[in-house]
Amino acid sequence: MDSEVGPLRSVLLHRPGAELKRLTPRNNDQLLFDSIPWVDRAQQEHDAFAEVLRGRGVEVLLLTDLLQAALEDPRAHVAGVHAAVDNRRLGDDLADSLRSYLSGVEPAVLGEVLMSGMTFEELPASEGTSLVRKMHHPHDFAVDPLPNLLFTRDSSVWIADRVAIASLAMPARRRETALLDIVYAYHPRFRGTVRAYGAHSAPVEGGDVLLLAPGVLAVGVGERTSAAGAESLARSAFADGIAHTVLAVPIAQNRATMHLDTVCTMIGPDAVVMYPLARDSLVAYSLRPDADGGLRVDGPAPFLDAAAQAMDIDRLHVIDTGLDPVTAEREQWDDGNNTLAVAPGVVVGYERNVETNARLEEAGIEVLRIAGSELGSGRGGPRCMSCPVARDSV
Repeated sequence: MDSEVGPLRSVLLHRPGAELKRLTPRNNDQLLFDSIPWVDRAQQEHDAFAEVLRGRGVEVLLLTDLLQAALEDPRAHVAGVHAAVDNRRLGDDLADSLRSYLSGVEPAVLGEVLMSGMTFEELPASEGTSLVRKMHHPHDFAVDPLPNLLFTRDSSVWIADRVAIASLAMPARRRETALLDIVYAYHPRFRGTVRAYGAHSAPVEGGDVLLLAPGVLAVGVGERTSAAGAESLARSAFADGIAHTVLAVPIAQNRATMHLDTVCTMIGPDAVVMYPLARDSLVAYSLRPDADGGLRVDGPAPFLDAAAQAMDIDRLHVIDTGLDPVTAEREQWDDGNNTLAVAPGVVVGYERNVETNARLEEAGIEVLRIAGSELGSGRGGPRCMSCPVARDSV
């Protein structure tokens, strides 16, 4: 896979489940949600999103199904138990008790614990007295839920024929990579897949990685992806021969612009939809391999100029979010920039971004509108909720 816009053939989604029902006003900030979603409606919205993709001939893979199938492998089951149980949180005795219990459960049960977590009240009974258990509220989490699994873009990203397992920066999301590790290592479909990046490397999240053109990556550097992560990913991509240029793009470290794909996304081979306040301020450092096997870093230069040069095109066409500064800010917050291309010039976008969608259509882009009043409560649009596994070349 070498672009963001080639005809989409296969995509990994996660239908929101019981993990969203774990969100409360007491924990939603810690778990990176801005509000408490209505779960039934979020599921309806997600089902509609998946149907839009299927209607365009896209194979939809659901993370829950893949994980449960992978956990049928005894090695995967052991890895899943290891991922669920944290001795530092539970103490050795309680951890051993939970580990023993989970080792005997069916893959579907283990998968549910891995995704939805487990409270101290839900822990199996154990012999003896546990100070840890006594000092925690029954509704505290012994195993944290993973509500951000909804945003499958972040935990893995495909570059060429390889998958990069993300190294997630926020504590609430770090365990997600263990689940993707299990899927890619043990599910029959992905067995033998070559890794382009490791989950224990410097922080890189898939929402910060854009495949601008064959051999050209843009990597946002901000709240979620570090400069060290961008450099490590570049070195790995160069060594594997799957990229010749990586653009490291500094972005503001705040909630509204947590990833590069909240600022701009590809809508065609030479076009992006972009937040206008970032259009003139965004810069890029160009990373390329040197003749000695090292790294050459140039810049910074204006992002649009650096991108066009790396892509070997005259210029990158830009469609602004919104029609005025206030609307642009509102629709950027509502993921107006976060579109998913299903083919060149065809994108999925939230229906609420009325003016951005109108601008896209005026430019000849077909917009497949979906509802997102509940799905967007974790700050993510159609691109955030999808991990393309296979695309045709443009």
